[in-house]
Amino acid sequence: MNKVASFVLVWSHVTSAALHSLWHVYTVTSNIPRLPSMMAVVVVDDVVTEHYDSRTRVTVAKQPWMDAVLRQEPDYWNKQTAFWRGQEHFGNINMEILRDRFNQSHGVHVFQVLHGCEYDDESGTVSGFNHHSYDADDTLVLDMTRRRWIWLQPQLELTGRKWNDNDGWLKFMEERLLNECPQRLNKTLEYGKSVLMRIQRPLVSLLQTRPSAPVTCHATGFYPDKVDMFWTLDSEQLHEHVVHGQLLRNHDGTFQLSVLLDVDAVSPADWHRYACVFRLAGLAENIITTLDAAEIQTNYVEPVGHTSIIAAAVVVIAAIVLSVVMGILVYRKRQRQRLHGTSSQQHCDVSFSACCDAEEVVLPGERDQSSVR
Repeated sequence: MNKVASFVLVWSHVTSAALHSLWHVYTVTSNIPRLPSMMAVVVVDDVVTEHYDSRTRVTVAKQPWMDAVLRQEPDYWNKQTAFWRGQEHFGNINMEILRDRFNQSHGVHVFQVLHGCEYDDESGTVSGFNHHSYDADDTLVLDMTRRRWIWLQPQLELTGRKWNDNDGWLKFMEERLLNECPQRLNKTLEYGKSVLMRIQRPLVSLLQTRPSAPVTCHATGFYPDKVDMFWTLDSEQLHEHVVHGQLLRNHDGTFQLSVLLDVDAVSPADWHRYACVFRLAGLAENIITTLDAAEIQTNYVEPVGHTSIIAAAVVVIAAIVLSVVMGILVYRKRQRQRLHGTSSQQHCDVSFSACCDAEEVVLPGERDQSSVR
């Protein structure tokens, strides 16, 4: 089951310092009944733009703005469908070869290929990548600088040597990854510039779970993910007593990030010297939040002290005692009325209102039970 969970995430560990990227990712599986045997996606700047699988066998847009491609390339989706059908065919063949190389006849197996390019718009450099993995382990990696395939498993040495001896294959990969891919990336960025090229400011908050707990500087709702966030002391970046959180994606495609400061190590008189700094690529100014107790949000509730508990107990006991005393008085009065029933009745005949007023001494709800339901 771990293999099943990991195949979706194999490609995501490949990190990049480039601002923009385009990745083609396809996965072939065996003996997983609930999944298509082959699935493929195109990912631009961490946004899935296209999808294909072996059940539908059709490439579809995953973002509404991708339909703009039809204005320049009316046959684009048909071409992409034909491309992924070819990858499905060769992927199934490669799966059988890998099972044979690793001497496996049954069980759950996953073969995955990731190839694409990354573009740094600051330096203008372009890099291309091609990674093959089997059962979540890298097997073949293309080194574009040396124009050589590197095999990471001895079972793939034969394939690696064969591909390195094929100069035409290496030239094809170079053209595809360093020329065609950046062109496609630029076009896609143009189609989705309102989403992919946007700059979205975050909401920055100071959070604390309880007094003396670390204060968390939390930023959420920002885009893109090229961000830096840290605590400062007198405008100098602080490295001690600080814990940096992981960059996380929100459900709407934006991101969130946190950095913690251990305030136990900070004198209350010096709080004003500390600040949380948030930097976002494309945002002209930094967002600076000074450490201020009045600005900290918390759901912490002060526990009730012993004095308050005792006071509350005294009030409750007094109410109980008063209820008991009133009950005894009412009971005794009614007993006397029953013992002198005749004289009371005669008195009622004389003064009906006075007698009835006496009978009105009842506990709340005692006369009409329906009124307290």
